Amino acid sequence: MTELSLERYNITKPKVLRNASPAVLYEGALTHETGSAITNTGALVVRSGEKTGRSPGDKRIVEHPDSAGDIWWGEVNIKLDEHTFLVNRVRAIDYLNVCDRIYVVDGYAGWDPKYRIKVRVICARAYHALFMHNMLMRPSRTELENFGEPDYTIINAGRFPANLYTAKMTSTTSVNLSFEFREMVILGTEYAGEMKKGIFTVLNYILPKQNVLSMHCSANVGAKGDTALFFGLSGTGKTTLSADPQRSLIGDDEHGWSDRGIFNFEGGCYAKCIGLSRAREPEIYNAIRFGTVLENVVFDSKTRVVNYDDDAIAENTRAAYPIEYIPNAQIPCVSGHPKNIIFLTCDAFGVLPPVSKLTPAQAMYHFISGYTAKVAGTEMGITEPQASFSACFGAPFLAWHPGKYAEQLAKKIQQHNSDVWLVNTGWSGGGYGVGKRITLTNTRSIIRAIHNGALANIPCETDPRFGFSVPKTCPDVTGSILSPRTTWPNPAAYDARAAHLARLFKENFAQFEDGVRDEILHAGPV
Repeated sequence: MTELSLERYNITKPKVLRNASPAVLYEGALTHETGSAITNTGALVVRSGEKTGRSPGDKRIVEHPDSAGDIWWGEVNIKLDEHTFLVNRVRAIDYLNVCDRIYVVDGYAGWDPKYRIKVRVICARAYHALFMHNMLMRPSRTELENFGEPDYTIINAGRFPANLYTAKMTSTTSVNLSFEFREMVILGTEYAGEMKKGIFTVLNYILPKQNVLSMHCSANVGAKGDTALFFGLSGTGKTTLSADPQRSLIGDDEHGWSDRGIFNFEGGCYAKCIGLSRAREPEIYNAIRFGTVLENVVFDSKTRVVNYDDDAIAENTRAAYPIEYIPNAQIPCVSGHPKNIIFLTCDAFGVLPPVSKLTPAQAMYHFISGYTAKVAGTEMGITEPQASFSACFGAPFLAWHPGKYAEQLAKKIQQHNSDVWLVNTGWSGGGYGVGKRITLTNTRSIIRAIHNGALANIPCETDPRFGFSVPKTCPDVTGSILSPRTTWPNPAAYDARAAHLARLFKENFAQFEDGVRDEILHAGPV
């Protein structure tokens, strides 16, 4: 730990622990934070309080003349005036000043030195400090001594509520971001994922200005240098499918694509662990050891063995660990331009095939659409999968209009001849509650066939409604699941459901029609 003055933030009273070691943070959590414990594998169990998922409806961005014209305002990015931001900032700082001790984590976001930013986290919980210690890139001793002033600061007073009588506050939770102050202020939620996604929003704003595509995706690379990207929202399989023992992991959630190639934004992984088992996901299972943060899991008080199937506290149970805990992680977390781009969708209707090849125009259409299902527990109030469209497979974290990111993706796909695939990890033989979830074994076989080129020359049929090419066979895929209509007991019921989903696509895409070429508009379903 090194000494640090926080007078510039008007924080002067508490003891400041800067970049404390995981062991010190364990002691802080176990001593001062209810619900903390150590598991039999050495991981730290923590509770995130009432909020066990993000609260996107409580996120606000300060409207300022310097950035207002760039931001995609609306339900995703809700406007906040500068005065209210400062009121919340003072409230957060007042809370931190009455704490006996606070924690500071200084680290980097972005593995490419040309594009990385310096991030400072100021928080009252050891759990939050350990979480961000894992999720940011950890500076060396020399880098820390010469860290200087951060590019962005997170002021996390999540234990203290927002004041409901403050203008524009709709709850006691408030997550505020100012691009001009370069600060994020958190009140009324202790869910650590708000910090991680706040920095992602920052990078989604600043990197496109530098001709870098910021992406909500995981990435890995094969022995021959063939990089693959996996787009998809939480619960669609990004983390699971990118943690492949036959390939090196670049990262599990957030990346940039520059003229130099792909680079991870984060120093760690944030994996969902509901239903986790050593047999199905050995890389993630074995990464849960000393230094790992386990959020809201249930464990045996005597043996300290975690029951990963128990969702009594939350279904959105999570494990945050340094990326080097994955044995085949590629350090530094950078690679070349992607050979394959995979859009993961969890189709709750059971309509889409397990794998489809997309044309460039279809790729843009489905990237802008971002169809999937919100998986239970990822956000507050979601108790079962719901059909959802999330632009660029990450609308809650976008700063610019989705067209900005789509244009950059189209240009890079063309420049580097990347192939684009749509992979459904959702239901087959019927929708949610009727059909069955496509097995992880089959999905892994599909992904493996994409990586090794086995699908390149397999005969395909054109889906009559969605228009994409569907392989007729795939090595090691069991059962006749590749053609979804044949898996339904009643083909007419499938047709009706497919027509319904096609209408949902068109209704959703109407908001983007004025900003896209006719070629992309006509690439949607009929």
